[in-house]
Amino acid sequence: MIPKSLSKFGLKTAYDYIEKNPERNLPKLMEWVDRLAGDGPDSFPAQREAFRTVINDPDNNMYQLIMNIFREVDNDVVKAVFENFFLNANIIGWPKQEEMRAKYNCNIPWAILLDPTSACNLHCTGCWAAEYGNKLNLTLGEIDCIIHQGKELGIYMYIYTGGEPLVRKQDIITLCERHPDCQFLAFTNATLIDEAFADDMLRVKNFIPAISLEGFEMATDGRRGRGVYQKVVQAMSILRRKRLPFGISACYTSQNLDSISSDAFIDQLVKWGARFIWYFHYMPVGNDAVPALLPSPQQRETMYHRIREIRSTKPIFAMDFQNDGEYVGGCIAGGRRYLHINANGDVDPCVFIHYSDSNIREKTLLECLRSPIFMAYHDGQPFNDNHLRPCPMLENPEKLREMVHRTGAHSTDLQSPESVDHLCDKCAPYAQCWEPEAERLWEGSEAGKKANRDKR
Repeated sequence: MIPKSLSKFGLKTAYDYIEKNPERNLPKLMEWVDRLAGDGPDSFPAQREAFRTVINDPDNNMYQLIMNIFREVDNDVVKAVFENFFLNANIIGWPKQEEMRAKYNCNIPWAILLDPTSACNLHCTGCWAAEYGNKLNLTLGEIDCIIHQGKELGIYMYIYTGGEPLVRKQDIITLCERHPDCQFLAFTNATLIDEAFADDMLRVKNFIPAISLEGFEMATDGRRGRGVYQKVVQAMSILRRKRLPFGISACYTSQNLDSISSDAFIDQLVKWGARFIWYFHYMPVGNDAVPALLPSPQQRETMYHRIREIRSTKPIFAMDFQNDGEYVGGCIAGGRRYLHINANGDVDPCVFIHYSDSNIREKTLLECLRSPIFMAYHDGQPFNDNHLRPCPMLENPEKLREMVHRTGAHSTDLQSPESVDHLCDKCAPYAQCWEPEAERLWEGSEAGKKANRDKR
């Protein structure tokens, strides 16, 4: 077994070689990775084989994406992402997380989502983050402490939510400077991205925005306010000109599903320079949520197939966190792969499910992960053997209801607290309607077929 420090050194050296001629030298990276990874349980053989297939096929859309990144993104930024995301967060961080999981018998996340502030410069219709109002903040020192605690557990990936994280621009850059070994990402409306902030991003190299869009101009301005779409387009223009990477975050509902997954929309994102798009299923969270915005079973199945089509044909990486459960073993919340800390310090198992029994101002990160509600997630995952029904709220509401009642977790919605029974009652009809479609899709999926073989 090669020490991780030597593995990191070897891969950094390999990257320097690849950077000179990625088309010719990138396949050599896999030779290094194969040699260093070995054949143990943490060697990710399927993922390595998939990557090998991509880099040996110039006609592959993912090959085109990789080459576009090498050609169009600042070399030092690409190198920082390689070191922080691929080496620190995965090759170095993952084994450390596994060690901590075994030592403490609890979930240890791969990433931490946190809200620097509840404040936002926009007032978007139906925004779940608006529940918290505009007065809450995690201090710079508190966020810094969270990151230090996280790195002790092997966590090098930090994702800002909100609120609008860029209301705290300077603190975000300061944290990038203090933790150059971590990769930072923020879900942002992008209207606060200007030349000066882009220059700061280029300087620190370890921050990537995921820009929220509802679709084209009419849809975006309809929810976010007149003129927002053009501000977002301007922000993307600045980022592309500065050779900075960025992606897109899109929430799909019964109303916008077709437009934000269309060829026209995806092709436009590629032209703007987006490298990824993360799709999120609408969640009926909050007392004022609108269940009618939930996609129908037929619409969700359409997205299931469409995301896979985009991944196989477009030079942009698409992921659907609700419909890609088969690739990650179901629910990833509760610290299994991530947790969420709101601007009040409440540590939520999920960014969409606001029930907790812990606050980071009162407990260490590890103590929060070993609290009753987090251990309920740990002991209950996966919540369904069908990973197309991963969520304890949306597809298995009886599971969330039971966990919250049993552990005494309370609502962390500080503006309009919602009882778990009220939330789960809204989700129950959806879960019932989706179940037969999900079962059919699961039976036909490679993950479902493998699960059935393993049962025999």
